[in-house]
Amino acid sequence: MKKMDVEFSLEAVPLHKRNGFFKTLVVMLGLTFFSASMMSGGELGQGLTFVQFIGIVLVGNLILGGYTGALAYIAAKTGLSTHLLARYAFGEKGSFLPSFLLAFTQIGWFGVGTAMFAVPVQKVTGIDIYLLIAIAGMAMTFTAFFGMKALAIISFIAVPLITILGSTSVFKAADSIGGMQGLLNYQPEEAISLAAALTICIGSFISAGTLTPDFTRFARKKRSAVVTTVIAFFIGNTLMFVFGAIGSIATGYADISEVMFMQQLILPAIVVLGLNIWTTNDNALYASGLGLSNITKLPKQKLVIFNGIIGTLAAMWLYNNFVGFLTLLGSALPPIGAIILADFFILHRGNYQAFRSMTFQAINWVAIVAWGAGIAAAIFIPGIAPLNALIGSAVVHVVGMRLVQLKEKQVMTSNVEKVSN
Repeated sequence: MKKMDVEFSLEAVPLHKRNGFFKTLVVMLGLTFFSASMMSGGELGQGLTFVQFIGIVLVGNLILGGYTGALAYIAAKTGLSTHLLARYAFGEKGSFLPSFLLAFTQIGWFGVGTAMFAVPVQKVTGIDIYLLIAIAGMAMTFTAFFGMKALAIISFIAVPLITILGSTSVFKAADSIGGMQGLLNYQPEEAISLAAALTICIGSFISAGTLTPDFTRFARKKRSAVVTTVIAFFIGNTLMFVFGAIGSIATGYADISEVMFMQQLILPAIVVLGLNIWTTNDNALYASGLGLSNITKLPKQKLVIFNGIIGTLAAMWLYNNFVGFLTLLGSALPPIGAIILADFFILHRGNYQAFRSMTFQAINWVAIVAWGAGIAAAIFIPGIAPLNALIGSAVVHVVGMRLVQLKEKQVMTSNVEKVSN
């Protein structure tokens, strides 16, 4: 008897297997508790006044919440992951491109995250760094293997602990520079433009946000999927940015765990650092398994183990050599989400044919070209690069598909006229 895939890697999640509001919220909060967002918050904190910082974070999260909320809606309505949704726009084999890009970047970030835990812990404890990497990598792979249930449990533990311990440390750091008044009086030595700040804010998470359907497809109601996603961004992502900004302004360190190490809060720092990276890495490994499952048709669980081993073995090399490349590669991910959104809401008017009854074309070259156009728009068009990528790819996809449909209609009309004559 064939064993059922409880993660529904290659099919829609049935309604009776969906989750309620709270479980979906916990998982999405875990996704937004992302260490890299603290680094971005620190960068903004060093270049903006505190009032400007708050305004940029609110606007940035509003845009991110709209983007990810729309993807969450599609996922809850269809029950499909990002990779299966991509088949509608890119074609069955065409979807291998977004799946490979998404999986490859997530495996890379898993390795980087594992090293990001091991390096500072080794400095304060003296434990061999490769032993720390092996233990952390195996533990994170183990929980990711068990899928959404494990993600919910880890997030349920991590989110409140990070919030409480991190907030305690941040308040302590803020007090050292005069509290709220000190933050309001802060003037950056080298100011950055508001457009550049918004680019940093949006760009820090829009790539990971493209994977929102991988998690919200388990939401029982479309409203729950959208609301939990938007709440998660306004709470989780804002908290990470605030931690990073205040830590950077007060101590020069953006990562809250580094601030805690400096405050001699060694054990709480290790707990916060470990849990923060654990939630991020488990989500990354889970999503990478879904991506490669779409390509290989193998079960997600087996691919999670494989991806976890690769990421763990390559952790230090990725940490030392690959972060810049992964960041660059991340700019190729937002157009994927934009194309899915445009395809669903504009070209298909908010309704996809049921996945099980679909016969997909092999490759939709219009979507491939639109993806490339989105990357080009981000690089070459002045303004806010992530937004340029979203708008550019969506416009090219819609216009291209309309032209293809018009051409097909003309050919069909011509054939009918030939037959009638």
